[in-house]
Amino acid sequence: MGPLRSKKRRPTFRRLLKTSGMKLENKLKSRQLKQQNVAKKQRKEQKRLRQAMKGAALQMPRPLETYRKRPEDEDEEEEFLESLPSDMMDEEDLKEMTAMAQKASFITRDLSSCGPVHSSKTKNADVVRSYEKIPRKMAKMEEKEVIQLLPIKDKDRVIPRSIERVKQHQEEEEKEEPAEMPEQEEDDGMPPSYMELTPEEREQFRIQTLNIKKQRVASMASAIISDPLNNMKRVKELRGMMMEADPSVAVSVRKMVMVSLMEVFKDIAPTYRIRPLTSAEKNTKVKKETQQLREFEESLVSQYKFYLEDLEQTIKDWKQKKRKRSQVVSFQSYRSLAEVSVRCLCELLLSMPHFNFHNNIIVVLVPLMNDPLKKVADMCCDAFRKLFQEDRVGRASLATVRVISGLTKSLNYNVRPEMLRTLLSLRIKEVEMKKDLEATVPKAKFMTNKEKKKNLSRMQRKWKKAEEKLEKELLEAEASESKEKKTKLHTETLNIIFLIYFRILKKAQRSVLLPAVLEGLANFAHLINLEFFDDLLNVLQNLIQSGNLTNRESLHCIQTVFTILSGQGDALNIDPLNFYSQLYKILLWLHAGAPNDDIIIVLRCLDAMLTRRRKQVTLQRAMAFFKRLSVLSLHVLPNASVGILAANRATMHSFPKCDFLLDNEIQGSGFYLMELDEPEHCSAQNTALWELHTLQRHFHPVVRRFAGHLSHGAPSDGSAALSMELSRRSPLELFEDYSVKNMTFNPPVASPTSKKKDQFVVGTALLDNRLQKQADSILSDTHMDFTSTCH
Repeated sequence: MGPLRSKKRRPTFRRLLKTSGMKLENKLKSRQLKQQNVAKKQRKEQKRLRQAMKGAALQMPRPLETYRKRPEDEDEEEEFLESLPSDMMDEEDLKEMTAMAQKASFITRDLSSCGPVHSSKTKNADVVRSYEKIPRKMAKMEEKEVIQLLPIKDKDRVIPRSIERVKQHQEEEEKEEPAEMPEQEEDDGMPPSYMELTPEEREQFRIQTLNIKKQRVASMASAIISDPLNNMKRVKELRGMMMEADPSVAVSVRKMVMVSLMEVFKDIAPTYRIRPLTSAEKNTKVKKETQQLREFEESLVSQYKFYLEDLEQTIKDWKQKKRKRSQVVSFQSYRSLAEVSVRCLCELLLSMPHFNFHNNIIVVLVPLMNDPLKKVADMCCDAFRKLFQEDRVGRASLATVRVISGLTKSLNYNVRPEMLRTLLSLRIKEVEMKKDLEATVPKAKFMTNKEKKKNLSRMQRKWKKAEEKLEKELLEAEASESKEKKTKLHTETLNIIFLIYFRILKKAQRSVLLPAVLEGLANFAHLINLEFFDDLLNVLQNLIQSGNLTNRESLHCIQTVFTILSGQGDALNIDPLNFYSQLYKILLWLHAGAPNDDIIIVLRCLDAMLTRRRKQVTLQRAMAFFKRLSVLSLHVLPNASVGILAANRATMHSFPKCDFLLDNEIQGSGFYLMELDEPEHCSAQNTALWELHTLQRHFHPVVRRFAGHLSHGAPSDGSAALSMELSRRSPLELFEDYSVKNMTFNPPVASPTSKKKDQFVVGTALLDNRLQKQADSILSDTHMDFTSTCH
């Protein structure tokens, strides 16, 4: 017979899974119980240590009861002791006798000791153990200066001797110098020898100390960057140097540490946002590398948070003008420290928009855009402009706009206009989704046909083609999702921006924010909903007719109106004749000097009013604008003249009958009224463009070329036609290309031709040889003395 089969059934896979789960639970429970037992043991040891410390105070034996003797008995004892002979017993013998008596007495012995009265020799082994129970001297106990003396050797043991050092001289100094305490408080943190140095020695000492600190900061920062996983403790040490206590180098060291930590965090921070772990994730068992990465991320987030809090506290101390107890850093130096803190926050805002606490940085920096100190405010405004321009998705822009809206409302619109002008840098106007998506979506490299034929077989090429098709579909799906997210974020951002603008138009029309609001409306007018068109047009018309606006503000109102009408408002049946009259009136009042930025707004308005709406504009109106723009081109800078003449060329192409102005004959009755501000009734057809003949003698070659081109009727071919380079550019592009902002002339001025001057030839100067010989002979024979004729 074979071996007996076991009656036990084989466990199923499900049962194995169940038992493995139970084993894991039991292991976890046993581990927790072990930890609890270890904690209990530690608590018991601490309790024993405290009891031993309390028992140390009871080392000296104390009698349980003390009996006061009667004065009669004391007198008798003294008489008895005096009657004894002095040579019978020494003082040491008396001490030993009294000690033995105390040990022999049950009443006077210390009951706190556990041993019997008559201790045996076997008990001597417990001396070491009892010595170990005596508590050691703690660090907080005051250390006394002790002088060790020579020991005394007895019959049984060696008795050590020591005395305390007497500190009489220190007490005398403290009594003699009570008035010098304030000076020591002022120089807190300084070494006592520092005040005795000369100014040159102090500066040398400061430079040496600063170099040591620099080397220490550099070594710690390089160690963190080289191995951030194992050197995160150095970040805490480096952050501790922000509280430098040496007054001679405190400000410099703190600035240096702020900038160094900023660069360290920029280098070691990952390209993703670190989220906190859930309780389930913390309890799960992971690999050693994963656990090390988790600990690194947790310490990185905590140290980064503490660093941002230190920067924010530095700014708050400067804003609230707090005076610290320790006068390590003067109040005047807090301003420079705060500026460095703001610069660090601005740099982190731009370089780490994906990392943690980015919204917290925005909340700290947005109120500083309204700071009275211009340097700090400009620093923050520039940082947010760059953030808006570099933000491809729109999350950071939305968070910033929300904080700006809340701040302007809380301050009752009493903010700097530069804060609202930063909104003009938002990328909402440039809705170029393809360019942004190409930048955000990672580009997949596909193999060419030559590479496929060279490196792959026929079957591999077939599989590769299918994979590339699938990857393209996935990329298109990701692009469509990001496009939807971006449009959603942009619509929410625009709603908040228009809410800010409409609130100011409604409640604070006379505030300094009105120019920035009108400029913003002109910039985002093509994105306004149709529901707000009627109300907005009425508000802008009332503002212009009030007469309280400057020329630039009026131009922004006109630009906003025509941007709306040329976009979604094209379906509205509105005749903006009043806005044409306002622009016609403003043209002669524009600045002709260096700040000719208003010409840019004029060129945009002309493009929207005449070129795009040519079907709604009459010929009389077009001719009136043509004539007034020609007059304006005479007294502006050359780049503005080029832009205005280019706009006149576009007007002549849109309205060919404007060539009437090139003839000297009068069309109709009446004469031209230059001073009339109504373009429809000024009889512009009865004048001539004599300004073009004046501009043909302009010092700028491009102005001369445009003037000659227009005087011939702006032909598209022939000798008077423009070159392809000039004809394809818009008026705005020509204005920017020929600008003189950088004090450069475009095109460059040709150097003058060198003219040879007449030179006198030394020697023969007469053409007649006979006359020359006669003159030479006379000059050589006669000696002319001019002094003889003078009296």
